[in-house]
Amino acid sequence: MNKTAQRKHSHGQQAFAERLITHLSPRSAVSEAYRTLRTNIQFGALDRAVKTIMATSAGPGEGKSTTIANLAIAFAQAGHRCLLIDADLRRPVLHKVFGVDQRRGLSAVLVGKVEVAAAIHSVTAVPGLQVLPSGPLPPNPAEMLGSKQWQGLLHGLRESFDFVLIDAPPVIAVADASVLAPQ
Repeated sequence: MNKTAQRKHSHGQQAFAERLITHLSPRSAVSEAYRTLRTNIQFGALDRAVKTIMATSAGPGEGKSTTIANLAIAFAQAGHRCLLIDADLRRPVLHKVFGVDQRRGLSAVLVGKVEVAAAIHSVTAVPGLQVLPSGPLPPNPAEMLGSKQWQGLLHGLRESFDFVLIDAPPVIAVADASVLAPQ
């Protein structure tokens, strides 16, 4: 990578990381709003425990990744073991936000190229938070996310973490989020 490309990559990664307001400015009003959302999720469904939370949007660029990342941080800051999964297998960004290797990620796990333990990255700046990036961009995202491999993986991850938060693709653009929602 040449120096110009490195600067652009570094700046892009920094720009994404600056959106993590719950980590960078935990006493801000925005951070408090994420904590309120976390509390509402925890206590809003008293008749059943919520373990999986999915964020989507109508279209790209509306802030779903920023929202789910900040919510995951809010859960981790409350002492919960959280896994944040980038299930947007078409336009992933969480690997940029958290500075983790995208190659070892969800799609690689689903096709059996990588063990799940090797694909999950700890976020050292946020104790309790781990990230499963998207992995290499596959030719068949909706089919991967509707597969028995995904269902089995998600079941196992729910057993291993207090909360599993999923960054899903936009609903209008592609079928992927509709495939994920029932799970």
